[in-house]
Amino acid sequence: MDERTLEILEFPKIKGLLARHTSFSASRELALHLHPSTDLVLIERWQRLTGEARYILNLQTDLPIGEARDVREHIRRASLSGVLTPAELLDILATLRSSRRVRMTISRLSLRCPTLAALAALLTDCPALEGEISRSIGEKGEVLDEATPLLRQIRAELRIAHEQVIQRLNQLLHSPSYQQVIQEPIITSRDGRYVIPIKTDFKGRLKGIVHDQSSSGLTLFVEPLSVVDLNNRCRELYLEEQREIERVLRRLSEHVAAHSPALEGNVEALAEIDLALAKAEYSVEIGGVEPKFIPGEAKDSRIACQLSNARHPLLTGTVIPITVRLGGDFNVLVITGPNTGGKTVALKTVGLLAIMAQAGMHIPVDEGSQLRIFNHIFADIGDEQSIEQSLSTFSSHMTHIIAILQQCDSNSLVLLDEIGAGTDPAEGSALARAILSYLLKCGSFTIATTHYSELKSFAHVTPGVENACVEFDLETLAPTYHLTIGLPGRSNALAIAMRLGLAQGVIEAARSFVNPSEAQVESLLAEIQGEHHMAKAETEAARTALREAERLRQDLLAQLACLEEERTRIIDQARSEAMAEIQEVRAHLRLILSSAEHPSRQEASLALEEAKRLQKGLESRPQPKVMEQTEGAKAWQKGDRVRVRNLGRIGELVSEIDDEGKVTVRLGSFHLRVLPSDLERAAAMSEMVDSHPLTKRLIIETKREAPSPKLDLRRWHIDQAKAELEKYLNDAFVAGLPLIRIIHGKGTGALRQAVRGQLTGHPLVKDFTSASPREGGDGVTIVTLADY
Repeated sequence: MDERTLEILEFPKIKGLLARHTSFSASRELALHLHPSTDLVLIERWQRLTGEARYILNLQTDLPIGEARDVREHIRRASLSGVLTPAELLDILATLRSSRRVRMTISRLSLRCPTLAALAALLTDCPALEGEISRSIGEKGEVLDEATPLLRQIRAELRIAHEQVIQRLNQLLHSPSYQQVIQEPIITSRDGRYVIPIKTDFKGRLKGIVHDQSSSGLTLFVEPLSVVDLNNRCRELYLEEQREIERVLRRLSEHVAAHSPALEGNVEALAEIDLALAKAEYSVEIGGVEPKFIPGEAKDSRIACQLSNARHPLLTGTVIPITVRLGGDFNVLVITGPNTGGKTVALKTVGLLAIMAQAGMHIPVDEGSQLRIFNHIFADIGDEQSIEQSLSTFSSHMTHIIAILQQCDSNSLVLLDEIGAGTDPAEGSALARAILSYLLKCGSFTIATTHYSELKSFAHVTPGVENACVEFDLETLAPTYHLTIGLPGRSNALAIAMRLGLAQGVIEAARSFVNPSEAQVESLLAEIQGEHHMAKAETEAARTALREAERLRQDLLAQLACLEEERTRIIDQARSEAMAEIQEVRAHLRLILSSAEHPSRQEASLALEEAKRLQKGLESRPQPKVMEQTEGAKAWQKGDRVRVRNLGRIGELVSEIDDEGKVTVRLGSFHLRVLPSDLERAAAMSEMVDSHPLTKRLIIETKREAPSPKLDLRRWHIDQAKAELEKYLNDAFVAGLPLIRIIHGKGTGALRQAVRGQLTGHPLVKDFTSASPREGGDGVTIVTLADY
């Protein structure tokens, strides 16, 4: 990629902003040296890393990469037999701990973040080295007693010797014989030896070795002769301690050198993971998304870019997005319009976003935007002069353009700002047409900006070249920054001058100097742009109406759903009330039948009267007719209570016969289409009463309260739930419930498995299935009980 182009398009600024999001120096170095790639496989891997890192950010998962340090220099010095300091060893320890924790955290997200997990798998644990450092070096950088047994022993002896010296010096400080001699009752040290301060005038009173004198000359720091041997011992032990510490640090440094490949690999992997996280954070900052890529070698698709609502990431405040497409039916886009209208910004936006995408960064566009993988991106933007080479602005631009034409190919993106400017307009426009024709011929994707009217005509009549314009508001004299492809822009120079207050006479004189054909073209452009704005407004109005219609449709659907839910609730309530009444009748019948094992004439008479009373009570309610075989569709009516023969289930007829000769039956919450010949009328409750003579003994349980049509087993232990389910099945069967609901929840699935295992093959169970999603799905089992 052309380095000058990266500078012109301000990619170094993007890298600087990206580096601010890194956690340690190794990843910051990667960010500052980031370079776009032309390898589609590598680019897509980078983009996956950024996307997965953004997913981790959304989870607010803590990755302790900030604890890591770039210890590669420490490792190289250890590999050269250098001895590391305790602080450097602590840096290595922190990096090892960070590597281990990052690998463990990301591995738990491997299904959702496979690319990051593969990178984290490169992080190597060094438990022996980590244990040695943590056991030998304290948090404050001191070598611990536990480093070696010898060090522990030396320090124990050193403490004893130190205490002996201090004890002896304290005796001298508090001795009455030396009260006048002592300058101040303190113990200090000089050159590693313990001394006490005495007055200069009394130096002969205390025998000892003078090690120092105060700046005033009034105090001497003397080592009494009685502690010389003790001080010698302390000094010897101190030197032994330092030698042992040196051996500990050397041993740890040798361990670091032995693990140098793993440690360097950990730093590099951590840096790459942290760079992905930094890209993710910057993506959130700019509202970026992952673009779709078109391989550069794809000859079947000549699309270069399709960017929807693209925003320049370095612009602040209110940014007007642009929508740009290039390729397909045109490879060259010529953007025209007034100064400060946003032409150069549009040019830079396309180039910078292409570079960012090929560097693995998300870009601020709408989802679905596409970019080609360009082998080269060239840009010639801005006014430049070379004083050293005595080149004018025009000469400088031509030098750069010549270099671009020598290197560009069919997979290059070329960005040219104010092409042909800086010289005679006639020659400049002719040169610009020639350059664009050359780029079109070699197949390069090109975006150029210009003020030349000739280039508008060139773009209009040349296949593969298209016009575009940035719009300008003549009322406010401000650019709108909207990019419109398919229309050339107007210069608006005279209109702007008039709005700024230039005399009308001067304006009229200027108009008289304008070529009539050019004035006609400008007028035609104004008319076309006006019609374009009207069509755009009408399109937007139609879209608004469509959105409102869709909103109303969604509201109606929601209302219908509420009505359906209310209807279902009312039906379920009515069914429950009817079931309760039926259970009450059955309970009365059981009492009558159970008391009639050896009835007397009087008891039989009373029982018959009770049965007739119940029968009249049932007949007073709307009931299905007595079971009978029917032939033909005319015998059936909507609302009839019917039994589906092959299922043995009772339901309600909800439709007349259709074109296929079938009817619809509602069975609970299900609807079934069957032939009329597969149906038979269901028996009325009154027939149930008459079908059981009092003399016939029924084997039933004693009277009990009717159970609920549902059983909630959530939060029950499996063994307790199974016992309760068995009892409930018996109660529900005796009560005559046709359907029951077992609520066990989803959870781990263990309770659901136990419940359904118990239901399988149960003599009281005819069938069972999961509830509908609206009624609980796999968290609820609907059980159909066997018939009497």
